[in-house]
Amino acid sequence: MQYTILGIILMIIMLLYFKVADHFNIIDKPNQRSSHTEITLRGGGIIFWFAALLYFAQNIETNFFFFTGITLVSLVSFWDDIQSLSNKIRISIHFLSITLIFFDLNLFTFVPIWIVLVSYVLAIGLINAYNFMDGINGITGLYTLVVMGSLLYVNTKIQLFTDGVFIIYAMIASLVFLFFNYRKKAKCFAGDVGSIAIAFWVIYLVLGLILKTESLIWLLFLAVYGVDTVCTILHRLYLKQNIFEAHRLHLYQVLSNEYKIQHRLVSLLYALAQTGISLIVIFLYQKVQDAIIFVIVILPLLFLYSSKFYLLKKVI
Repeated sequence: MQYTILGIILMIIMLLYFKVADHFNIIDKPNQRSSHTEITLRGGGIIFWFAALLYFAQNIETNFFFFTGITLVSLVSFWDDIQSLSNKIRISIHFLSITLIFFDLNLFTFVPIWIVLVSYVLAIGLINAYNFMDGINGITGLYTLVVMGSLLYVNTKIQLFTDGVFIIYAMIASLVFLFFNYRKKAKCFAGDVGSIAIAFWVIYLVLGLILKTESLIWLLFLAVYGVDTVCTILHRLYLKQNIFEAHRLHLYQVLSNEYKIQHRLVSLLYALAQTGISLIVIFLYQKVQDAIIFVIVILPLLFLYSSKFYLLKKVI
């Protein structure tokens, strides 16, 4: 019953936000690099921050650092949705927010300084990867459902590492967002405030699980996004492009834009691919060496990503 009430509250908040966004003209105008063609309300992903707020209101003592961090990244991202900010400001806030969750998870106490530094790079990279991948209807919501569902299963069946309700709040927020976004003509887009806020939430959970189990294997719960993002960055560097500028070279963009495959279908394929990988990781955990699992997962993904170059050649 409490989750039904939460869903209704978040639905009402989303509808109220639509009124605000419409009044203040918070919209996403398509350009030549966009995967959409119509003006759409931006910032619907603010629902993830509200879900975090509702959880925080009931768990103030144990959730202070996480909520402060997600509030900071949400605020700067929402500001960036309305008026572009410099990369230096955004990265600085990301760094501060990540520091808060590192402190909350006692990362500075348990691991050497070099691992902390690597963790900063990885966390900031994953936040931006989630943002880069938020380009078509449904992809952020569906992918988040898969990641959070995988984490909830691990938390319930394999290793308790957090409050299960904390994960469920993020899943319900994803469902509410998908109700408005997973359509042929989306009612709203997540905006930076949505993709970065939920990425922050995911990173906090994945890092907590890694520290609890002392295994990096859980990074593979983000394997599809990770491979697509890293490979696309390498491709753009090869082409001598500015990796901070908008583009259409992600595999999902090639499928959606050049091959006109329906956005919802491409988003579903990405979610299904990650579902399959998460099942493999869960099934093989503690049965097969972590390094072997990484190879089993990453090599096929690299092969799938390489198909992009064949598809681009056919278009040309």
